[in-house]
Amino acid sequence: MSTLPRSAGVHPRRAGRPGARAVLALLGTALLVAYCLAPFYWMLVSSFRRSSDLFDKSPLPSPWSLENYRAVLEPGTGFGRALLNSLVVAGVTTAITLVIAVFTAYALARLDFRFKNAVLALIIATSMFPGIALVVPLLKLFAGTLHWVNTYQAMIVPSMSFALPLAVWNLNAFFKQLPRELEHAAMVDGCTPGQAFRKVILPLTAPGVFTTAILTFIAAWNEFIIAVSMVNETSMQTANVAIARFGGATGFDIPYGTKMAAGVVVTVPLLIMVLVFQRRIVAGLTAGAVK
Repeated sequence: MSTLPRSAGVHPRRAGRPGARAVLALLGTALLVAYCLAPFYWMLVSSFRRSSDLFDKSPLPSPWSLENYRAVLEPGTGFGRALLNSLVVAGVTTAITLVIAVFTAYALARLDFRFKNAVLALIIATSMFPGIALVVPLLKLFAGTLHWVNTYQAMIVPSMSFALPLAVWNLNAFFKQLPRELEHAAMVDGCTPGQAFRKVILPLTAPGVFTTAILTFIAAWNEFIIAVSMVNETSMQTANVAIARFGGATGFDIPYGTKMAAGVVVTVPLLIMVLVFQRRIVAGLTAGAVK
């Protein structure tokens, strides 16, 4: 009686190991996601509680209430203007940062000069300064010399100084991955160096530029230290500053429910943007990783 030969290298006890590893990986991912989303979940749940039920520890509000959102979005609070200010600051910061970073990164990637690595190290080193350490000199400069206090540029220029180093560093890596022969071939076909950059190189680095734009916008949207230091007029404050300055009914109590609802209103647009453009973000972060 003949028996079928056992496949070489396959052990009966190892057959279930890949499935167990997949389950463990899935479980670990689920725990990590739950840990990261737990604060936002509690903020969302608390925003739908009534003021009298705010400290209830139940996982879901009972009953559901929209009074906190009505308190945030009513015209008298000025929160709508604060959202518009945040959009202006984040949008202008992202646009100017991208224009400067694209040309700077391309020049650093293509030009050969002495101390280029030192310049790159200096650029990334500037992003390591804590923002709170720069508030006093910036406030002295903007208040005494430039008279920029309570203006958009008082928030945009410092935000650019924090966003530019990371943008230049990221885009420089993308430009370095593209061979110089692409520009040479385009110029052989009649393109000028500027046309070769605009029509050939820039479209190929679109995933990296798009990812850098999203990261810059999120960083500018979430900026708080500079905005709260340079602006003291209600009409010019950003959404993050408006949330921090929400007052209670008597001026001494803290309106936790209103702050929770405002936090949800500020966070949801970023979540929607990331979910909508997640493929482009992943493509930009992994572009050039596999050749």
